[in-house]
Formats: sequence, C-alpha cells, structure tokens
Amino acid sequence: MGSVEGRVVVVTGAARGLGRAHALAFAAEGAKVVVNDLGVERDGSAGTSDAANDVVEEIVAAGGEAVANAADVADWDQAHAMIRQAIDTFGRLDTLVCNAGFLRDRMLAGMSEDEWDSVTRVHLKGHFAPARHAIEYWRDESKAGHQVDARVVNTSSGAGLAGSIGQGNYATAKAGIALLTIQQAAEWGRYGVRCNAIAPDARTRMTEGVFYSAEIPEGFDEKAPENISPLVVWLGSEDCDVTGRVFENTAGQLNVCDGWQKGPIESVGDRRMTVAEAGELARRSIAGERAPQPVHGAQA
Repeated sequence: MGSVEGRVVVVTGAARGLGRAHALAFAAEGAKVVVNDLGVERDGSAGTSDAANDVVEEIVAAGGEAVANAADVADWDQAHAMIRQAIDTFGRLDTLVCNAGFLRDRMLAGMSEDEWDSVTRVHLKGHFAPARHAIEYWRDESKAGHQVDARVVNTSSGAGLAGSIGQGNYATAKAGIALLTIQQAAEWGRYGVRCNAIAPDARTRMTEGVFYSAEIPEGFDEKAPENISPLVVWLGSEDCDVTGRVFENTAGQLNVCDGWQKGPIESVGDRRMTVAEAGELARRSIAGERAPQPVHGAQA
C-alpha cells in the first residue's frame, strides 16, 4: 500500500519538470492521476497540446492509472472541465496540486503589459481557478454529509518570498500564491480541506539558464525535480495534518516559512504623530527587527 493508495489527484503543469516528477511520484504511491499540461513552451508560446500523454503512458506502463488533460488552468471553463474530468473518470477528487506556469522575465522598468498580465494570469489565476472548482465539489460533498479529507498543494517560489531581480511579474504572482494558500486554509478547513504550499529549489525548464546550468552532475543530483516530490506527496496525503503553511524544499531538506510578522511597535502615545516622529518611529521599529532576506540578484 502506497501513502496515497486510491486517492484521485490532479497535477497541473505535469508534462515536464516538477509537475512530471509529482505525477510520477503520486502514481508510484498508488494514486490515480489526472496529468494536466497545456503543452506550451517555457515562455508560454504555443507548444504541443498532447504533452501530457507521455507521462500518462509512463504511469500506465508501470501499472498505474492516469489520464491526460490539456486545459488552460487559468481559463475558468477549462479549469472546471479538468476538475470534472477527475470526478467523472475516477469517481471523486482528493488532491489538487497546482504547479503550472511559465516565465517572461524582464526588469520592471521595461516590462510590457502583456508580459505582466500573462505571467500573473497563469500563475495566480491558474492556481485560483482549479481550486475554486475543486472546493465547490468538496463543499457540496461536505454539505451532503459525506466525509471529505481533501488536500490542495500550491506552488510558490523563493522569488515570491523574497523577490527576484528581473522577475517582478513572476515574483508578485508567487507571493500572491503564498497568501492565497493561507486564505484557502482559513476558509476551507470547515469542509475537510487542508491547503499548503511549497517554494521549491530545483532544476527545471524555468530555472535552467536563470539559476542553474542544464548540465546534470554525476552522483546525487541535488537540484533534481524528483527531490521535491516526496514533500508534495505527503502534503497531498491523508497523513498530512498541517494546513496554511509554506515550505521551502530542496534535495534532502525543508523548512517552513513564516509570512509577514509584526515588528516592534513604537508609539508617541495617545496623540497624532508628527511627520518627523513618523520617520523616527519607523527607524526604531526597523532597528528592533531582523533584516529581511535580500532580493535574489540585487546588488549589495
């Protein structure tokens, strides 16, 4: 018996990289998998609509169960049809893993409207739309008196937690996903749904040439996408007993990440502060708090 034996799992962006590794890992642990991928290139340009089929064939050849899906996850109706495909094919839905996305990197001062809109759309709306249709199903199941033990696993990024020079659109969307996870957990726990996110550190199409070389080292590959999947499978399993958390994950290690926390409160008492006092209070509050993580790629 695998850790997710019999669970029905949708993995978006599952034809390559992290998504592919997640889909294979879920299947190896006994899950029935909907392998979603629109088949676009790294920058979102047209690719092949049947990109998910190879992963499905690999799962089936290993004795698992899987079906392909080519939905645009940020399209409301297509996202709904993807969730319905899981339910209609396998009888229910237990876990949603949102992973799909692409990059259009540029410094903010030169970024076009389309570069901003397309990247925030696929990442942020591409997380919300599938989850919105999934929670509608789980909420109805819960209200009908059926026991729901569902999971949502979102994909944020180190860029979303600290920023990344030249990736303002991507970093902003990933920051939104981290908060979306907290919001989902707070609202959906009543229906039996736990929601968490990962900020993975791995070599994929999106990170090759930006953070890592495409060359795969000999021996243990610390940046292999497969290193991330054990945490994702656990977060998508019945054994997962946490919700509303974001985890950084790479190779054989992970750590939880806290969100915005209140620093020291500085006050002038029961009156309105002056402009000069506002500046002094701001400096004093900053002085009493540890410095934030540096933005990736920023000059010291």
